[in-house]
Amino acid sequence: MSCFNFTPAYTRRDMLRLSANSFGLLALGDLLRAADTPIDSKNPLAARPTHFAPKAKRIIFLFMHGGPSQVDTFDYKPELKKHDGKPYPGEKPRVQFAQTGNLLASPWEFRPGGKSGLLISDLFPHVRDRADDLCVIRSIHADNSAHGGALLQLHTGSDTFVRPSVGSWVTYGLGTEDQNLPGFITICPTLGHGGVQNWSSAFLPAAFQGTPIGHAGIKCKDAKLSNISPGDTADSLQRMQLDLLKQMNQKHLGRNGPDLALEGRINSFELAYRMQSEAPGVVDVSGETKETLELYGIGEDRTDNFGRQCLLARRFAEKGVRFIQCTHSYKWDQHEDLKKGHDRNAKEVDKPIAGLLSDLKRRGLLKDTLVWWGAEFGRTPTAQGNRDGRDHNPHAFSMWLAGGGVKAGTAVGATDDFGYYAVENKVHMHDLHATILHLMGLEHEKLTFRHAGRDFRLTDVKGRVVKEVVS
Repeated sequence: MSCFNFTPAYTRRDMLRLSANSFGLLALGDLLRAADTPIDSKNPLAARPTHFAPKAKRIIFLFMHGGPSQVDTFDYKPELKKHDGKPYPGEKPRVQFAQTGNLLASPWEFRPGGKSGLLISDLFPHVRDRADDLCVIRSIHADNSAHGGALLQLHTGSDTFVRPSVGSWVTYGLGTEDQNLPGFITICPTLGHGGVQNWSSAFLPAAFQGTPIGHAGIKCKDAKLSNISPGDTADSLQRMQLDLLKQMNQKHLGRNGPDLALEGRINSFELAYRMQSEAPGVVDVSGETKETLELYGIGEDRTDNFGRQCLLARRFAEKGVRFIQCTHSYKWDQHEDLKKGHDRNAKEVDKPIAGLLSDLKRRGLLKDTLVWWGAEFGRTPTAQGNRDGRDHNPHAFSMWLAGGGVKAGTAVGATDDFGYYAVENKVHMHDLHATILHLMGLEHEKLTFRHAGRDFRLTDVKGRVVKEVVS
């Protein structure tokens, strides 16, 4: 048998480098096929058509980090008062975050609000005045009793894996209306309990991740968009610098094949450049009238911080930003001092939230802006501490929606007599997400992205649209 001395034309390293380019092209192909309307790689935030006629064009999410108690806010339970101090007559959850004692009546009275007569506690007198704008969902339930997992499920649909946030999914599906601003903005977001993962785009292209303004560790009046001013650099010189950098990056892409991270970086440079012309004016509230500032509670010690967040949210909504989140962090976790803690927290947000609803309505924005209020879970009707606290409860809690095509002045679903479990028209977190997407004109089962050989979506393989919410 003859033997030949064979020298390959390519080394193993060359082969891997060349084939890696093909892998990148395959990935790009999946990316472009994932959306109903292909994404323009040069302008990924360009507005895209909805699956059907939307009820809302944008979302403002008011996140109450820590978990307000549903039986002390929007879910009136007279039986709880009648049986105060007695053992809970049913079975407590098999898995509990911590042990609790006997039933604890709410220390607040509930009163009807507006023509609808929705029962809302004295914690929220200003929001109660806007009761006819609200659709309260009293039967929300989720899967995780710890803050970290619960925050991730609220924001991303999964309590165990890194997934894109709801704001990222919305901007991926729809793009945004103003190309000089990000499509997804989060104001003073929490840095704990998942942190950046709660506004991350995960495996979606980087253009769809949230842009933070400040963080929960600083006051909103001190929160800034970093590097928004060009300083002393002339616009023409800055444009030349960016064009040179873009040219170098594109040469690298041409040489080595698609690179989603690098393409995202290029897009972020271009967006940051465009933002310089518009963002400074949006975040500057000095031109607002005295009456508007007072409406949001700006200038008052208790309400100034969250009031500024809500006012910024309205200003970004006016400019066409697709998803804006305001975070009241991290204050609602009352395992003890329930009366003192919930009183303080509600006084900080009640007036600003009502002011936001009122301001949106008078400007004609509420009809196509979906306002979403809620938290990662609720609290138990049973007591902790020295009978002055409540534990985490993912089995039943309340959220409300306003504007954007919801049935206003209504309540959906119900909990048991004591508010421990959702029992009627139960709405899982996947159902809530499906409903929010529906109001935005997106079919949750069609909004998919292929990653790692599988189609992913915000609602995973579950979720139903809660028709009772939709007008």
